[in-house]
Amino acid sequence: MLWWLSIIFALLAVVGCCYLVLTAILIDRFAGRPRPPASPSSGGVTILKPLHGAEPGLADNIASFQAQSYPGPIQIICGVQDPIDPAIAVVEQQDAALDLVVDTTMHGLNRKVSNLINMWRRAEHDTIVLSDSDIRVDSDYLAGIVAVLDQDNVGAVTCLYHGFPVAGVWSRLAALGINGHFLPNVITGVGLGLARPCFGSTIAFKRKPFVEAGGFGAVADCLADDYAIGASFRDRGYAVAIPPLTVGHACAESSARELWQHDVRWARTIRSVDPIGYVGSIITHPFPMGVLAALTGGLAGSLTPTVGIGLCIAALLCRLAVLGQLEQTFALSAQSRWLVPVRDLWSFAAFAWGCFGNAAQWKGREYRFSPGGTLAISRSAPTT
Repeated sequence: MLWWLSIIFALLAVVGCCYLVLTAILIDRFAGRPRPPASPSSGGVTILKPLHGAEPGLADNIASFQAQSYPGPIQIICGVQDPIDPAIAVVEQQDAALDLVVDTTMHGLNRKVSNLINMWRRAEHDTIVLSDSDIRVDSDYLAGIVAVLDQDNVGAVTCLYHGFPVAGVWSRLAALGINGHFLPNVITGVGLGLARPCFGSTIAFKRKPFVEAGGFGAVADCLADDYAIGASFRDRGYAVAIPPLTVGHACAESSARELWQHDVRWARTIRSVDPIGYVGSIITHPFPMGVLAALTGGLAGSLTPTVGIGLCIAALLCRLAVLGQLEQTFALSAQSRWLVPVRDLWSFAAFAWGCFGNAAQWKGREYRFSPGGTLAISRSAPTT
């Protein structure tokens, strides 16, 4: 058994290295895609920012949306569901005027979507941009997004995102997980036509087709609400465009527990939406496969120590090459290289644990979800 396992792990490590080489090629292709010219449109835009707590960097995140070089009027709506949420004080301290919605009404099991439904009633413009609270953008972000949205047959625009740490070593590991694993995996999936993502980092759309697709009410019980919104546009024949840029995601994880809960929730969400693709993503973990090949091969005598160590080194070099390419291509801050093997092993552990169970910790509550990402409150979760 150990002999066969060592061979399987070794093959997976080799395939994983080949996968990372392919990823490097597809990153170049993605970044080289032409961007549409700036749109002459100066129509008003409403930006929805659902908030929950005064997370690190929140003031700077919001300020980046206020500092947009966009010719038309911009309405920014921030929403909370708790009258004593500390995010309220952050919003009130901003220099520019912001619309603040404080409403405890629940419209489904997804609290973020309920928050958005409450905010939606205040939206003034036909172009809507939804963006999570932990996102930070450049000043030309909005003009670029609107230009893409104005293209023919584009129903929505979403953006890839990179991570940057704001809260210590655990947030550095979180950012490395995004930049070294999530971002290259998504670019590869999109490049091969295997992924059809839609992310809460940015979902821009026009009011009429969104309402026709069911609006926020149609995803009120979905954990993967962003994915479901994208699917609703595609089901109606629209494209969900992904421009060749990234926005910033502020990684604020301050403990091992918080990072683990986030990674397991993400893993189980992906598994619920695409179980076959989730199992196949084992090839995206070549370094852990090399470690397992070295351990089992040493015990079984099927692989020499040189071969096992060589697989591990090759996998790390491939990962470092992809990470370096992403940082150069998208002008990202360099990540700590010594954390790369730690992050690789951590990501594989979260992947393996995500194969079991259907519970997820999210915003202080525990949920369980069925295939398709539909939520149900766990018995152990708070009821208020």
